[in-house]
Parts: sequence; C-alpha cells; structure tokens
Amino acid sequence: MRLSTPMLSVAVGLGLTAAALGTVPAAAAQAPQPARAPASAGSLAGAGYNGSGEEAKANQAFFDAVLKSVAEKRAANPKAAAVTVVYNASAAPSFSTQIARSTQIWNSSVSNVKLQAGSGADFTYREGNDSRGSYASTDGHGSGYIFLDYAQNQQYDSTRVTAHETGHVLGLPDHYSGPCSELMSGGGPGTSCTNPNPDAAERARVDQLWANGLAKALAEVDQH
Repeated sequence: MRLSTPMLSVAVGLGLTAAALGTVPAAAAQAPQPARAPASAGSLAGAGYNGSGEEAKANQAFFDAVLKSVAEKRAANPKAAAVTVVYNASAAPSFSTQIARSTQIWNSSVSNVKLQAGSGADFTYREGNDSRGSYASTDGHGSGYIFLDYAQNQQYDSTRVTAHETGHVLGLPDHYSGPCSELMSGGGPGTSCTNPNPDAAERARVDQLWANGLAKALAEVDQH
C-alpha cells in the first residue's frame, strides 16, 4: 500500500484476477476507466488462498467508511424508520440487472440494514476493465465504490460477483477457503459456483454488525 494522492485508497476484490475470455464487448472496450486504487488484495486467490492481512484491513476500511456515512445521515434524521445504505449505480449500466438482484438478495436476507438506490449515495457502482478483477474501494471518507470488471463477470456468475462485493459494503470479509454455499468464499470454489446468496452465518453477522456497529458509529458522531 502506498500514498499516490492526498487520499489513501485501499481495495478489496472477489479474489481472482479476470482471465482472458476472448473478445470483450465493444461497449466494454470503450468504457471510461475509473481511477485505480494504489493497492489491491486477493488478486491471485484460489482454493488454497485465505486472504492477506492487508486485504482484511481493506475490507474493514470499506465497511467503516460506509458505516460512518450512514451514521452521519442517521444522526441528522433519527426518526427514520430503517437503517438504509444508499447506492448510485448510474456508472455501471451494464450491470443494472445484477445490481438490482444483489440488492433484492441482501434486503431479503437481513433485517437491520437495507440497500436502496438514490441520491446522496454512501457508495457507488462502477464498471470497466481492470486486470485485478472486481473489487471494493474507499478513500476512508465515505466515498467508496464497487468496481465490476467486464472479463471477470463473464468468467464467473455475475450476480454472485456483485452480491459478494456488496457483502463488503455490509461488513463481511473474504473467506476464499469456504464452500460455494458461502457467498464470501468468492472465487475460491471455482467458476462452476453460481450461488449468489449469503448463508445463515453471513446473514447473522451482517445483522450483528449493523446493530452494534451503527450504535458505536452514532456515538462517535454525537461526540463531534
């Protein structure tokens, strides 16, 4: 990890680089490239890879940034009926179906936090070509994004990729050595794994994180 701009960026990914899959669609080739985070993690993951210390820190940084953003808005509107994480998917039009499906999956899986498209986003989705594959990135100040790589989403089940990366938004770390039934096992089980759903332990962990983590974040916001 290094500092290349005034902001420190970290990135976390599905755990596998995008393999060459033949011709990339013309729209993909012409898509503008997002700014790359200066550090990446999990780019060579396989069944025997279980994540690096740097990657674990990146996962936590992304969650903390989103949590802080949500807490600040929650403090300003304490009567809101539900804790909502707002996203903007306008920069990833090719994946609108997968993003909508991922949102539906997570919203039906957990009760303490909900995902919703809208303005004033806590994070955004982007698309393009990146040799590192798909990943989640943040500058640590609430302006995080999920990058969806074209080639990787051709090789792996695209809804699983999207739901996995969204899992980082909700606080889950990678667990590449896990079975296909675990969403956060990412690319570990191989390309044949198409499961886009979190298992019972992952669902319970997200609910726990958003009950306890949000309370802590709100307390910190109130102190400032």
